[in-house]
Amino acid sequence: MSLEQIYQDIENKEWVDIPKGWSQGRTIYGGLVAGMLLYKAVHTVNDDHKKLLSTSITFVGPVQEESVKLTAEILRQGKSVTTIEVRLWQHDAVQSILIASFGTPRESTIEVYQERIAPDYPDVAHLNIMPKSVPTPECFKQFQLAWAEGHYPLTASEQPDFGGWFRFDPELHRQRKMNVSDVVTLLDVWPPGVLPLFKMPAPSSSLTWHISFIHPLNHDLDAWFKYKVFTDYAMQGYSTEYAHFWDENNQLIAISRQTVTVFT
Repeated sequence: MSLEQIYQDIENKEWVDIPKGWSQGRTIYGGLVAGMLLYKAVHTVNDDHKKLLSTSITFVGPVQEESVKLTAEILRQGKSVTTIEVRLWQHDAVQSILIASFGTPRESTIEVYQERIAPDYPDVAHLNIMPKSVPTPECFKQFQLAWAEGHYPLTASEQPDFGGWFRFDPELHRQRKMNVSDVVTLLDVWPPGVLPLFKMPAPSSSLTWHISFIHPLNHDLDAWFKYKVFTDYAMQGYSTEYAHFWDENNQLIAISRQTVTVFT
């Protein structure tokens, strides 16, 4: 089942099937869950004049490869900003919650341009794309990743964090214009920034995730993007990190911040 079919089901059905190919350990890939929640939010708001400003997701519990129900409630619809909450249900329990804010552009005398500068990575053609044969969660096969700095996960590195290029695998996803739900689905494919510190496989997962959207999205689904993560702090089984997401022209598209649970 393609992402497009999932989006159509969200528009037309109360219950949506989770397709095969997106598992990540004991749960479904968090990026797909977040993308589905956000698509429900965008479809419910249904206002092309309101840009997605930010969204926050809490992964309450593991989502299984079964049908889910998405419910949406507009919490407030003001003159400029609309705030909406979307919940994902499975087995009569809420498993994930999203809150998103949409806003119309307003005139303002305040303008600040202090965006994080994109790293100068080598072209993808000069890097190694992670082979599909490497032992990774099933969902990684939906994408292509090329490390450009930092160490791979599970390498007992002395330093966390990494960066590189990534995109949807064009052999698995039909070419079309990308939407914000696609961005969220794609953005979560990189593992937590602390994983290079791991000496052996151990669980880790996103607990909360906040994304701020910066420049407008005008890209095809097979476009390459840059990613760089920085871990602020990790102790007592939790880490906090932020990451930036640029397009091929070094334009900042989104800023991500996560709290990650670490079981090692």
